[in-house]
Amino acid sequence: MTQGRQVRVCSGPLPDVAGAAGGEYGRMNDIDTAKTKTRLRRSTNDRMVAGVCGGWAKLLGVDAALLRILLVAATILGVGTPVLIYAACWILMPEDAAA
Repeated sequence: MTQGRQVRVCSGPLPDVAGAAGGEYGRMNDIDTAKTKTRLRRSTNDRMVAGVCGGWAKLLGVDAALLRILLVAATILGVGTPVLIYAACWILMPEDAAA
């Protein structure tokens, strides 16, 4: 790609915008999707029962102990509904292959 060549981008009713062809960001298709996607999977390393809280903690970027405490508190206050949600996640979430 040529770095110094200017390309005009038509933006419909808005004014045209000039930008460098192949600028520092490249094209949208050049993004490595394997690195940008995070998938919800049950944890094989951080588990107490089935790894559901460990998987959610990895996806959300929080400590798994915090989610476990919130799950127990919600179970006590929510009359068992969080246990059903945990069981559904246990059944539906695939296990993390990386051990």
